[in-house]
Amino acid sequence: MNVYAISDLHLSGAQPKPMNIFGDNWDDHWDKIMEDWREKVEPEDVVLIPGDISWAMRMEEAKIDTDEICEMPGKKIMLRGNHDYWWSSISRVRAILYNETYVIQNDSLNFGDVWFAGTRGWVCPNEKEFLPDDEKIYLREVGRLKISLESMKRTDDDCVVVMMHYPPFNEMKEPNGFTELLETFGIKTVIYGHLHDIAAMRSFNGELNGITYHNVSCDYLDFKLKRIL
Repeated sequence: MNVYAISDLHLSGAQPKPMNIFGDNWDDHWDKIMEDWREKVEPEDVVLIPGDISWAMRMEEAKIDTDEICEMPGKKIMLRGNHDYWWSSISRVRAILYNETYVIQNDSLNFGDVWFAGTRGWVCPNEKEFLPDDEKIYLREVGRLKISLESMKRTDDDCVVVMMHYPPFNEMKEPNGFTELLETFGIKTVIYGHLHDIAAMRSFNGELNGITYHNVSCDYLDFKLKRIL
C-alpha cells in the first residue's frame, strides 16, 4: 500500500471558477491531477486530501465535485479546509461519499498498519494574521486534534500520518498546541496544505523535532500527487 497526498483541489463543477486567475499554471489543473492520479494509484493505495476540496457553497453543488473524487482509484481520505463552506454535518458529508471515500472529523481511520488522523487546524499564535478572535478557534482545533489522536487504537508497530489543512506552526515554527500534541503522541509524518504562491515557496518541508512535514498544496506539487509512504 502506497500513501499519496494532494491538497487544495478547489474544484468548481457546479459553477466553474477559472482558477487561472491565480496563474497560468492553474489551467486545466484538475485534468492534470487526474492524469497523474490514474497513472500512480492502485486500488489498495490511499490518497489524502487535506481540505479546500470544492468552491461550492451548498452540499448539492459540492456533490458534483466529490463524485469526481469518489470515482478516482484508491481509497480517498479527506478533511475540511477553510474554503469548504458546503461542508455541514459530518453525517451529511459521509452520506454523499462512496467507492472507498472517507472523511476524518474528531476521529481516525486505519488501513493495514497505518493510521490516519487530523483536523483542519487554524492560524497559529504569533502569526501576523493571528487576531484576538482567532484564539477561540485555534484552541478548539487543538482540542479536535487531541480527540482524533486519542481515537487511534494503534500498536507499537503501526505508523501514523496526520492530516491538517493549515500548517501546524507559525512562520517561525514556534512550539504551540498542535506541535506539542504531535510530539507527545510520537507522530512522525504530517501533511498540510493551504499555502500557495510565495507562501508555499517559503513553506517548511522537512524534519523538525523528529517529525517530517510535507506541504502538499496541489500547485506547489505542480499538480502531481506526492508519495508520503
